[in-house]
Amino acid sequence: MKLLIINPGSTSTKISVFEDENLIFEESVFHDAPVLLAFGHVNNQTAFRKQVIIDLLAKYNLKPSDIDVYVGRGGSAYSQPAGVTEIDDLLYKDTVDAVGGSEHPAKLGVMLAYELCTEYGGKMFTLNPTNVDEFWDLSRLTGVSGIYRNAQSHVLNQKAIAEAHAEKLGKKYSECNFVVAHIDGGITVSAHRYGKCVDGNVGAGGDGAFTPTRIGSVPVLALLDYIEKNGLEAVRTMCSRAGGFVSFFGTSDANVIHKMVDDGDEKAKLVWDTMIYQICKQIGAMAVVLEGKVDGILLTGGFMRFNDIIEGIKTRCGWIAPISIYPGEMEQEALCYGALKAIRGEEKALKYTGKPVFSGFDF
Repeated sequence: MKLLIINPGSTSTKISVFEDENLIFEESVFHDAPVLLAFGHVNNQTAFRKQVIIDLLAKYNLKPSDIDVYVGRGGSAYSQPAGVTEIDDLLYKDTVDAVGGSEHPAKLGVMLAYELCTEYGGKMFTLNPTNVDEFWDLSRLTGVSGIYRNAQSHVLNQKAIAEAHAEKLGKKYSECNFVVAHIDGGITVSAHRYGKCVDGNVGAGGDGAFTPTRIGSVPVLALLDYIEKNGLEAVRTMCSRAGGFVSFFGTSDANVIHKMVDDGDEKAKLVWDTMIYQICKQIGAMAVVLEGKVDGILLTGGFMRFNDIIEGIKTRCGWIAPISIYPGEMEQEALCYGALKAIRGEEKALKYTGKPVFSGFDF
């Protein structure tokens, strides 16, 4: 059984093909932010990313018709519980319409899986989309009545890493407390308490550390002044696609920025070091959420290729708990294995309900 794993990110399209559990190939194609911004709306990237997939398949002498199961990373629909979910017409529609309020490129995973599967046949699933909601109530309220913090993170990779690390400790994920930081084109830091992701920054919503493409947390009054001068849509775009490195340098290519740092560029060094500093603040906050009872700080994502990020976090956060490094991510394997469990009846696939996990308090 051949499975095509589709994982669109804010700066890349990663695809893998597995035959059962065996990896046939895996490749990631980088897309600089200006290229993707030219499409305007995220949905307009669909044909572009679909061609990337078809070209990569052809490189390995494969066609979409060779695939039995399409598995896409997801997001943007209504919030969902953790687990593997069947992709159906309703989930596709709500993902396209972004009824959950987020326009993260991860949504394209569900959209592409649906379109390819509809055209060529097979089965289709998603697993732990960016909007998995396991928040406890303390994580939800803001200082504005009726406005709530929503769960929005790299939960797919974070849970996969947390489960793998718990196994290394000889424990179950449900027995551990972890702070997990996914650090790449997007950056999310979350508190995982006994198998649930109970709090974390809203990665694509203007919350937390700034990233290659995201603004992170900005003082509200300063942001309002910016909106008055530049318009609301400009800020919406900056929240997930045109902030951070793109705002400072016009590119989201971290390798380019890090070379500038190495070459002694003072602006690049300040921006880079501030990003690390803000990540550390998020880790500290999530350690407080866990009341200091942290079994490990787990660092993952593509930026683990930069040693100065690792050392910077160790310097500021190493006193909290042991720090473990998981370069890259385990998302492709997690998507594959989740779909296989559902197909084999080892885990019941969830049905998307079209209703959010949380819809507000009764007051």
